[in-house]
Amino acid sequence: MSNDLSSRLTVRRIHRETPEIVVLDLVAEDQSTLPAWDPGAHIDLLLPSGKVRQYSLCGDPADTTTYRVAVLRDAKGRGGSEEIHSVFATGFTVASRGPRNHFKLVDAPHYMFIAGGIGVTPMLPMIRAAERAGRPWQLVYGGRSLGAMGFLGEINDRNGGKVTLLPQDDCGLPDLESLFATLPAETAVYGCGPSGMLAALEAAAARHGRSASLHIERFAAAETDAAPATVGEDRAFDVELRGSGVVLHVPADASLGNVLQDAGIPVTFSCQEGYCGSCETRVLEGVPDHRDTILTDEEKADGKIMMVCVGRSCSPRLVLDL
Repeated sequence: MSNDLSSRLTVRRIHRETPEIVVLDLVAEDQSTLPAWDPGAHIDLLLPSGKVRQYSLCGDPADTTTYRVAVLRDAKGRGGSEEIHSVFATGFTVASRGPRNHFKLVDAPHYMFIAGGIGVTPMLPMIRAAERAGRPWQLVYGGRSLGAMGFLGEINDRNGGKVTLLPQDDCGLPDLESLFATLPAETAVYGCGPSGMLAALEAAAARHGRSASLHIERFAAAETDAAPATVGEDRAFDVELRGSGVVLHVPADASLGNVLQDAGIPVTFSCQEGYCGSCETRVLEGVPDHRDTILTDEEKADGKIMMVCVGRSCSPRLVLDL
């Protein structure tokens, strides 16, 4: 069944990367081997408060004993990072789910990585993978200031690529137009960072005909007032939960996520806006109406998974693996 918890993790080591970033090395509570993962993957941490937060794995996929994540303290956020900075310590144990990956590193002859702030974390294992494959890569890494930008030592130790550091207080914002104008053909472009940066990146890629080669990961909902073109009208439908046999009615004016929550169905929710992936659920029958910003066009067309926090149904009945 999808959307189940997978393990409990214990903090083996915690250290401060910058004044506002802590790095956690997590091991299985029972010291067992951890599930394998590929660059771009993340895990969910279920915090003691009940909050669920997603963090990119930024260690080495070859290390099957440790998951490494980095957490930026966000005083204006929803409280998850503050909780981790305040509560987590060596020996602390937390429930987790995953890893899952909607930001996979595709095979390409060249790579361009564009990171803003803590968005550099998924890029670190990607750069290692590119080096191991002998593929040329470039990293453009921006942040508020040089002191706020983490992992500079690790990045400087990398070989075979070009690194451009752009602390905003000194260098301003990256020149995306120039970056795209000089990209080699068939370069895979990866972006992760603040919503404004990703919106500018998507616009620049479109202007240069590079949208198909752009891969992004969001930490917040996309900055747009327009509804996705594939979204249909809000119509009522029934949802069957195959594991329990329960059938629920979803009215036109209610979300699938709220109906599942009101019925006490154990689904993990976090962002409630379709960008984090916590509520990913397998679709067994029916045609989902995708309203998230995380699945690719191919995954949406395939119709085998959906984000139930914002998704609906194009068919009168939807059967989920719950």
